[in-house]
Amino acid sequence: MKALLVMLLTVLLFCGHTQGQRIQRINNTTISADSLTTRIRQLIDTAQVTGMTVSVFNKNKPVYVRAFGFADKTKGIPMDTSTIFWACSYSKAVFAYCVMKLAERHVIDLDTPLVRYLPKPLPDYVFTKKTRGYQDIRNDKRYECITARMCLDHTTGFPNYRGFELDGKLHIKSDPGTLYGYSGEGLYLLQFVLEQLTGKNYETIAQEEVFKPLGMDRSSYIWQEAFNDRHCQGHDSLQHPYEFDQRTSPHAAGSLYTSITDWDRFITAMLTGEGLSSKSITEMRRPQIAVLSKKQFGNDAWVYDKTPATTTIFYGLGIGLLKTPYGTAFFKEGHSEGWGHYTIAFPDKQIAIAIMTNSDNGESIFRELLATAIGDVYTPWEWENYIPYDHISLK
Repeated sequence: MKALLVMLLTVLLFCGHTQGQRIQRINNTTISADSLTTRIRQLIDTAQVTGMTVSVFNKNKPVYVRAFGFADKTKGIPMDTSTIFWACSYSKAVFAYCVMKLAERHVIDLDTPLVRYLPKPLPDYVFTKKTRGYQDIRNDKRYECITARMCLDHTTGFPNYRGFELDGKLHIKSDPGTLYGYSGEGLYLLQFVLEQLTGKNYETIAQEEVFKPLGMDRSSYIWQEAFNDRHCQGHDSLQHPYEFDQRTSPHAAGSLYTSITDWDRFITAMLTGEGLSSKSITEMRRPQIAVLSKKQFGNDAWVYDKTPATTTIFYGLGIGLLKTPYGTAFFKEGHSEGWGHYTIAFPDKQIAIAIMTNSDNGESIFRELLATAIGDVYTPWEWENYIPYDHISLK
Protein backbone atom coordinates (compact mmCIF):
# COMPACT_ATOMS: atom_id res chain seq x y z
CA MET A 1 0.00 0.00 0.00
CA LYS A 2 2.82 2.38 0.89
CA ALA A 3 4.56 1.66 -2.43
CA LEU A 4 1.31 2.30 -4.30
CA LEU A 5 0.81 5.64 -2.57
CA VAL A 6 4.37 6.68 -3.40
CA MET A 7 3.84 5.75 -7.05
CA LEU A 8 0.55 7.68 -7.25
CA LEU A 9 2.17 10.73 -5.66
CA THR A 10 5.03 10.55 -8.16
CA VAL A 11 2.59 10.40 -11.08
CA LEU A 12 0.60 13.35 -9.75
CA LEU A 13 3.74 15.40 -9.25
CA PHE A 14 4.92 14.55 -12.77
CA CYS A 15 1.57 15.46 -14.30
CA GLY A 16 1.49 18.73 -12.41
CA HIS A 17 5.01 19.54 -13.56
CA THR A 18 4.21 18.67 -17.18
CA GLN A 19 1.07 20.79 -17.27
CA GLY A 20 2.94 23.84 -16.05
CA GLN A 21 6.15 23.18 -17.93
CA ARG A 22 7.70 26.05 -19.86
CA ILE A 23 10.38 25.38 -22.46
CA GLN A 24 13.11 27.97 -22.80
CA ARG A 25 13.98 29.07 -26.35
CA ILE A 26 17.25 30.58 -27.55
CA ASN A 27 15.70 34.04 -27.98
CA ASN A 28 14.77 34.16 -24.26
CA THR A 29 11.09 33.49 -24.92
CA THR A 30 9.29 30.38 -23.73
CA ILE A 31 6.59 28.02 -24.94
CA SER A 32 4.48 25.67 -22.87
CA ALA A 33 4.94 21.93 -23.34
CA ASP A 34 1.23 21.60 -24.09
CA SER A 35 1.36 24.28 -26.79
CA LEU A 36 4.37 22.64 -28.41
CA THR A 37 2.66 19.25 -28.39
CA THR A 38 -0.47 20.74 -29.97
CA ARG A 39 1.55 22.45 -32.70
CA ILE A 40 3.56 19.33 -33.50
CA ARG A 41 0.36 17.32 -33.89
CA GLN A 42 -1.01 19.98 -36.24
CA LEU A 43 2.17 19.93 -38.33
CA ILE A 44 2.22 16.13 -38.52
CA ASP A 45 -1.42 16.01 -39.61
CA THR A 46 -1.02 18.78 -42.18
CA ALA A 47 2.18 17.42 -43.76
CA GLN A 48 1.17 13.75 -43.36
CA VAL A 49 4.26 12.80 -41.38
CA THR A 50 3.83 9.16 -40.36
CA GLY A 51 5.72 9.25 -37.08
CA MET A 52 8.16 11.33 -35.10
CA THR A 53 10.04 11.54 -31.83
CA VAL A 54 11.22 14.90 -30.47
CA SER A 55 13.45 15.94 -27.59
CA VAL A 56 14.09 19.50 -26.42
CA PHE A 57 17.01 20.29 -24.11
CA ASN A 58 17.19 23.08 -21.57
CA LYS A 59 20.27 23.50 -19.36
CA ASN A 60 21.87 20.67 -21.34
CA LYS A 61 19.22 18.15 -20.28
CA PRO A 62 16.17 16.78 -22.12
CA VAL A 63 13.09 18.46 -20.62
CA TYR A 64 10.59 17.47 -23.30
CA VAL A 65 10.62 14.02 -24.90
CA ARG A 66 7.56 12.98 -26.91
CA ALA A 67 6.51 10.47 -29.56
CA PHE A 68 3.90 11.13 -32.25
CA GLY A 69 2.12 9.15 -34.93
CA PHE A 70 2.90 5.63 -35.99
CA ALA A 71 5.91 3.35 -35.92
CA ASP A 72 4.15 1.27 -38.58
CA LYS A 73 1.18 2.93 -40.28
CA THR A 74 -0.08 -0.24 -42.00
CA LYS A 75 -0.20 -2.22 -38.77
CA GLY A 76 -1.40 0.71 -36.68
CA ILE A 77 1.56 0.44 -34.27
CA PRO A 78 1.98 3.71 -32.37
CA MET A 79 5.33 5.46 -32.05
CA ASP A 80 7.01 5.38 -28.65
CA THR A 81 10.07 7.10 -27.18
CA SER A 82 11.76 3.70 -26.92
CA THR A 83 11.19 2.88 -30.61
CA ILE A 84 14.32 2.00 -32.61
CA PHE A 85 15.01 4.06 -35.75
CA TRP A 86 17.52 3.59 -38.50
CA ALA A 87 19.49 6.71 -37.63
CA CYS A 88 21.23 7.09 -41.03
CA SER A 89 23.97 9.74 -40.86
CA TYR A 90 23.57 10.38 -37.16
CA SER A 91 26.07 7.52 -37.34
CA LYS A 92 28.83 9.92 -38.36
CA ALA A 93 28.66 12.05 -35.21
CA VAL A 94 28.90 8.97 -32.96
CA PHE A 95 31.86 7.75 -35.03
CA ALA A 96 33.65 11.09 -34.62
CA TYR A 97 33.16 10.98 -30.85
CA CYS A 98 34.55 7.43 -30.87
CA VAL A 99 37.61 8.47 -32.90
CA MET A 100 38.30 11.33 -30.49
CA LYS A 101 38.33 8.88 -27.57
CA LEU A 102 40.85 6.71 -29.42
CA ALA A 103 42.93 9.76 -30.30
CA GLU A 104 43.11 10.73 -26.63
CA ARG A 105 44.75 7.36 -25.95
CA HIS A 106 47.09 7.80 -28.94
CA VAL A 107 45.62 4.85 -30.82
CA ILE A 108 45.45 7.18 -33.81
CA ASP A 109 46.65 10.70 -34.52
CA LEU A 110 44.27 13.07 -36.31
CA ASP A 111 46.97 14.51 -38.57
CA THR A 112 49.06 11.47 -39.48
CA PRO A 113 48.40 10.22 -43.04
CA LEU A 114 46.26 7.10 -42.71
CA VAL A 115 48.42 5.05 -45.06
CA ARG A 116 51.20 5.12 -42.47
CA TYR A 117 49.10 2.88 -40.22
CA LEU A 118 48.80 0.18 -42.89
CA PRO A 119 51.42 -2.52 -43.57
CA LYS A 120 50.80 -2.45 -47.32
CA PRO A 121 49.61 0.09 -49.89
CA LEU A 122 45.92 0.98 -49.56
CA PRO A 123 44.98 -0.08 -53.14
CA ASP A 124 46.43 -3.56 -52.50
CA TYR A 125 43.70 -4.46 -50.01
CA VAL A 126 40.99 -6.68 -51.47
CA PHE A 127 37.34 -6.19 -50.48
CA THR A 128 34.46 -8.55 -51.17
CA LYS A 129 32.02 -5.74 -51.95
CA LYS A 130 32.30 -4.00 -55.32
CA THR A 131 31.45 -0.71 -53.61
CA ARG A 132 34.59 -0.92 -51.47
CA GLY A 133 38.28 -0.98 -52.24
CA TYR A 134 40.75 1.63 -53.45
CA GLN A 135 42.04 0.27 -56.75
CA ASP A 136 40.32 3.15 -58.58
CA ILE A 137 42.68 5.70 -57.01
CA ARG A 138 45.91 3.69 -57.23
CA ASN A 139 47.46 6.20 -59.62
CA ASP A 140 46.20 9.29 -57.80
CA LYS A 141 48.81 9.59 -55.08
CA ARG A 142 46.85 12.32 -53.31
CA TYR A 143 45.21 9.56 -51.26
CA GLU A 144 48.53 9.15 -49.44
CA CYS A 145 48.07 12.46 -47.59
CA ILE A 146 44.51 11.84 -46.31
CA THR A 147 44.28 12.02 -42.51
CA ALA A 148 41.67 11.18 -39.88
CA ARG A 149 40.92 14.88 -39.50
CA MET A 150 40.14 15.15 -43.22
CA CYS A 151 37.77 12.20 -42.97
CA LEU A 152 35.92 13.72 -40.02
CA ASP A 153 35.62 17.24 -41.46
CA HIS A 154 34.74 15.96 -44.95
CA THR A 155 37.77 17.34 -46.81
CA THR A 156 39.14 14.06 -48.24
CA GLY A 157 38.06 15.06 -51.73
CA PHE A 158 36.07 11.83 -52.04
CA PRO A 159 32.44 11.94 -53.24
CA ASN A 160 29.65 11.07 -50.82
CA TYR A 161 29.45 7.55 -52.27
CA ARG A 162 31.10 6.21 -55.40
CA GLY A 163 27.78 4.70 -56.45
CA PHE A 164 26.47 8.23 -57.02
CA GLU A 165 29.23 8.92 -59.58
CA LEU A 166 28.40 8.52 -63.28
CA ASP A 167 30.95 5.74 -63.72
CA GLY A 168 30.39 4.21 -60.27
CA LYS A 169 34.06 4.60 -59.41
CA LEU A 170 35.90 6.28 -56.56
CA HIS A 171 37.58 9.57 -57.46
CA ILE A 172 39.39 12.32 -55.59
CA LYS A 173 37.46 15.39 -56.72
CA SER A 174 39.53 18.03 -54.90
CA ASP A 175 42.90 18.19 -53.17
CA PRO A 176 42.59 16.59 -49.72
CA GLY A 177 42.31 19.10 -46.90
CA THR A 178 41.30 22.05 -49.08
CA LEU A 179 37.55 21.91 -49.73
CA TYR A 180 34.47 20.67 -47.91
CA GLY A 181 32.52 17.91 -49.65
CA TYR A 182 30.26 15.64 -47.60
CA SER A 183 31.66 12.14 -47.89
CA GLY A 184 30.58 8.82 -46.49
CA GLU A 185 33.53 7.35 -48.38
CA GLY A 186 35.92 9.27 -46.16
CA LEU A 187 34.32 7.80 -43.03
CA TYR A 188 34.53 4.28 -44.48
CA LEU A 189 38.25 4.74 -45.10
CA LEU A 190 38.85 5.84 -41.53
CA GLN A 191 36.76 2.96 -40.20
CA PHE A 192 38.83 0.50 -42.24
CA VAL A 193 42.10 1.88 -40.88
CA LEU A 194 40.84 1.80 -37.28
CA GLU A 195 39.76 -1.81 -37.68
CA GLN A 196 43.22 -2.72 -38.99
CA LEU A 197 44.87 -0.84 -36.13
CA THR A 198 42.80 -2.34 -33.33
CA GLY A 199 42.03 -5.80 -34.73
CA LYS A 200 38.36 -5.21 -33.86
CA ASN A 201 35.33 -4.53 -36.03
CA TYR A 202 33.72 -1.15 -35.62
CA GLU A 203 30.63 -2.45 -33.81
CA THR A 204 32.86 -3.76 -31.02
CA ILE A 205 34.75 -0.46 -30.89
CA ALA A 206 31.53 1.58 -30.72
CA GLN A 207 30.10 -0.58 -27.95
CA GLU A 208 33.28 -0.25 -25.89
CA GLU A 209 33.92 3.44 -26.48
CA VAL A 210 30.44 4.97 -26.75
CA PHE A 211 27.34 2.86 -26.19
CA LYS A 212 28.26 1.10 -22.95
CA PRO A 213 29.94 4.10 -21.26
CA LEU A 214 26.98 6.36 -22.09
CA GLY A 215 24.33 3.76 -21.24
CA MET A 216 23.02 3.58 -24.83
CA ASP A 217 21.60 0.06 -24.56
CA ARG A 218 19.22 0.51 -27.50
CA SER A 219 21.99 1.41 -29.97
CA SER A 220 24.07 -0.62 -32.41
CA TYR A 221 25.70 -0.37 -35.83
CA ILE A 222 24.38 -3.83 -36.71
CA TRP A 223 20.92 -5.30 -36.36
CA GLN A 224 20.19 -6.88 -33.01
CA GLU A 225 17.55 -9.56 -32.51
CA ALA A 226 16.24 -7.53 -29.56
CA PHE A 227 15.22 -4.81 -32.03
CA ASN A 228 12.76 -7.04 -33.92
CA ASP A 229 9.65 -5.96 -32.01
CA ARG A 230 10.85 -2.48 -31.10
CA HIS A 231 11.66 -0.73 -34.37
CA CYS A 232 9.71 1.51 -36.72
CA GLN A 233 9.31 1.30 -40.49
CA GLY A 234 10.33 4.05 -42.88
CA HIS A 235 7.40 5.39 -44.94
CA ASP A 236 7.12 7.10 -48.32
CA SER A 237 5.25 10.34 -49.01
CA LEU A 238 1.97 8.40 -49.28
CA GLN A 239 2.69 6.75 -45.91
CA HIS A 240 3.36 3.33 -47.36
CA PRO A 241 6.20 1.41 -45.67
CA TYR A 242 9.54 0.82 -47.34
CA GLU A 243 11.35 -2.49 -46.99
CA PHE A 244 13.41 -2.36 -43.78
CA ASP A 245 17.17 -2.84 -44.04
CA GLN A 246 18.71 -4.95 -41.27
CA ARG A 247 22.47 -4.37 -41.50
CA THR A 248 24.76 -7.27 -40.62
CA SER A 249 28.04 -5.37 -40.89
CA PRO A 250 28.83 -2.03 -39.22
CA HIS A 251 29.21 1.09 -41.33
CA ALA A 252 30.50 4.12 -39.48
CA ALA A 253 28.90 6.49 -41.97
CA GLY A 254 25.35 5.23 -41.82
CA SER A 255 24.28 1.95 -40.18
CA LEU A 256 23.43 3.20 -36.68
CA TYR A 257 20.19 2.02 -35.08
CA THR A 258 19.06 3.97 -32.02
CA SER A 259 16.09 5.41 -30.12
CA ILE A 260 15.43 9.03 -29.23
CA THR A 261 16.21 8.34 -25.56
CA ASP A 262 19.58 6.81 -26.44
CA TRP A 263 20.31 9.65 -28.86
CA ASP A 264 19.51 12.09 -26.03
CA ARG A 265 22.28 10.48 -23.98
CA PHE A 266 24.72 11.07 -26.82
CA ILE A 267 23.67 14.70 -27.32
CA THR A 268 23.95 15.28 -23.58
CA ALA A 269 27.54 14.04 -23.82
CA MET A 270 28.21 16.34 -26.77
CA LEU A 271 26.83 19.31 -24.83
CA THR A 272 28.61 18.59 -21.56
CA GLY A 273 31.76 16.89 -22.82
CA GLU A 274 31.03 13.70 -20.92
CA GLY A 275 33.55 10.99 -21.76
CA LEU A 276 35.95 13.34 -23.56
CA SER A 277 38.59 15.80 -22.46
CA SER A 278 37.72 19.48 -22.76
CA LYS A 279 40.37 19.72 -25.48
CA SER A 280 38.70 16.98 -27.56
CA ILE A 281 35.16 18.33 -27.30
CA THR A 282 36.42 21.82 -28.12
CA GLU A 283 38.21 20.44 -31.19
CA MET A 284 35.06 18.67 -32.38
CA ARG A 285 33.10 21.93 -32.09
CA ARG A 286 35.82 24.12 -33.61
CA PRO A 287 35.43 25.24 -37.25
CA GLN A 288 37.83 23.14 -39.31
CA ILE A 289 36.66 24.21 -42.78
CA ALA A 290 34.24 26.77 -44.24
CA VAL A 291 31.31 25.34 -46.20
CA LEU A 292 30.97 27.19 -49.49
CA SER A 293 28.56 24.99 -51.45
CA LYS A 294 25.12 26.06 -52.63
CA LYS A 295 23.53 22.84 -51.33
CA GLN A 296 24.53 20.04 -49.01
CA PHE A 297 23.76 17.31 -51.56
CA GLY A 298 23.07 16.82 -55.26
CA ASN A 299 24.58 18.65 -58.22
CA ASP A 300 24.63 21.95 -56.33
CA ALA A 301 26.93 20.44 -53.72
CA TRP A 302 29.74 21.24 -56.14
CA VAL A 303 28.45 24.74 -56.95
CA TYR A 304 29.95 27.44 -54.74
CA ASP A 305 27.91 30.55 -53.93
CA LYS A 306 29.62 31.49 -50.64
CA THR A 307 33.04 32.67 -49.49
CA PRO A 308 34.78 32.08 -46.15
CA ALA A 309 33.80 35.64 -45.23
CA THR A 310 30.11 35.32 -46.14
CA THR A 311 29.20 31.77 -45.15
CA THR A 312 27.59 30.98 -41.79
CA ILE A 313 28.14 27.23 -42.22
CA PHE A 314 31.33 25.45 -41.20
CA TYR A 315 32.30 21.91 -40.36
CA GLY A 316 33.88 20.59 -37.21
CA LEU A 317 34.80 16.97 -36.59
CA GLY A 318 31.79 14.80 -37.38
CA ILE A 319 29.32 17.66 -36.95
CA GLY A 320 28.25 20.75 -38.84
CA LEU A 321 28.64 24.18 -37.28
CA LEU A 322 26.45 27.25 -37.69
CA LYS A 323 27.35 30.82 -36.78
CA THR A 324 24.34 32.53 -35.15
CA PRO A 325 23.63 35.58 -32.97
CA TYR A 326 23.40 33.10 -30.07
CA GLY A 327 26.83 31.60 -30.55
CA THR A 328 28.09 28.75 -32.70
CA ALA A 329 25.56 25.91 -32.90
CA PHE A 330 26.43 22.35 -33.87
CA PHE A 331 24.14 20.17 -35.94
CA LYS A 332 23.84 16.76 -37.53
CA GLU A 333 21.30 15.43 -39.97
CA GLY A 334 20.31 11.92 -41.06
CA HIS A 335 18.49 11.09 -44.27
CA SER A 336 17.47 8.22 -46.49
CA GLU A 337 14.28 7.02 -48.15
CA GLY A 338 11.69 6.88 -45.39
CA TRP A 339 13.85 8.62 -42.79
CA GLY A 340 14.57 12.26 -41.91
CA HIS A 341 16.43 13.30 -38.74
CA TYR A 342 17.91 16.53 -37.49
CA THR A 343 19.61 17.73 -34.32
CA ILE A 344 20.88 21.21 -33.55
CA ALA A 345 22.39 22.39 -30.28
CA PHE A 346 23.29 25.87 -29.03
CA PRO A 347 25.97 25.24 -26.38
CA ASP A 348 26.17 28.89 -25.28
CA LYS A 349 22.44 28.77 -24.47
CA GLN A 350 22.47 25.14 -23.24
CA ILE A 351 19.49 24.53 -25.54
CA ALA A 352 19.06 21.84 -28.20
CA ILE A 353 16.47 19.88 -30.14
CA ALA A 354 16.65 16.35 -31.56
CA ILE A 355 14.17 15.09 -34.14
CA MET A 356 13.75 11.63 -35.62
CA THR A 357 11.09 10.82 -38.23
CA ASN A 358 10.15 7.69 -40.17
CA SER A 359 8.64 9.52 -43.11
CA ASP A 360 9.66 11.05 -46.42
CA ASN A 361 7.48 14.00 -45.36
CA GLY A 362 9.26 14.52 -42.06
CA GLU A 363 11.81 17.09 -43.20
CA SER A 364 9.03 19.31 -44.57
CA ILE A 365 8.05 20.42 -41.04
CA PHE A 366 11.58 20.93 -39.70
CA ARG A 367 11.72 24.66 -40.45
CA GLU A 368 8.55 25.46 -38.51
CA LEU A 369 9.22 22.94 -35.75
CA LEU A 370 12.68 24.36 -35.04
CA ALA A 371 11.35 27.90 -34.85
CA THR A 372 8.39 26.94 -32.66
CA ALA A 373 10.22 24.67 -30.23
CA ILE A 374 13.49 26.53 -29.59
CA GLY A 375 13.37 29.73 -31.67
CA ASP A 376 15.87 28.43 -34.23
CA VAL A 377 15.36 30.43 -37.42
CA TYR A 378 19.01 30.02 -38.43
CA THR A 379 19.20 26.43 -39.68
CA PRO A 380 19.96 26.77 -43.44
CA TRP A 381 16.87 24.86 -44.59
CA GLU A 382 17.44 25.55 -48.30
CA TRP A 383 21.04 24.28 -48.09
CA GLU A 384 19.77 21.19 -46.26
CA ASN A 385 16.87 20.82 -48.74
CA TYR A 386 14.37 20.90 -45.88
CA ILE A 387 11.71 22.37 -48.15
CA PRO A 388 8.62 23.25 -46.04
CA TYR A 389 5.38 21.43 -46.84
CA ASP A 390 3.83 24.74 -48.01
CA HIS A 391 6.81 25.48 -50.32
CA ILE A 392 6.58 22.37 -52.47
CA SER A 393 7.18 24.39 -55.65
CA LEU A 394 10.80 24.84 -54.50
CA LYS A 395 11.54 21.13 -54.70
